[in-house]
Amino acid sequence: MREGIRVLIVDDQARTRQSLTALLATWPHVSGIQQAANGSEAVHMVEQSQPDVILMDARMPDMDGVETTRIVKARWPQVKVVVLSMYADYRADALSAGADVFVSKGDSPESLLAVMRSLA
Repeated sequence: MREGIRVLIVDDQARTRQSLTALLATWPHVSGIQQAANGSEAVHMVEQSQPDVILMDARMPDMDGVETTRIVKARWPQVKVVVLSMYADYRADALSAGADVFVSKGDSPESLLAVMRSLA
């Protein structure tokens, strides 16, 4: 693994972004964490900073995570996208949009870190 992965957390809920940031800040393999509150902001941030991994909420106002994933993967295919949702209904759409992994928000923090480790 190189010096550390750069992560972009995309979720319309500030509490979720803060919780994920707190979790990832404890993991030594992360070198930087950014946050975006919606899909449009996320696309702009990917263009500016080229993160290694995006943790993307599936359901957001403005531009949902599935559409944002489709745009990100078309422009920056090397960026890994993990779509997060409480709703399994989004799994097929997220994966067909190019998401590398779909993770339930109900899964354990250790499970998410295992996914991050596999992508790093």
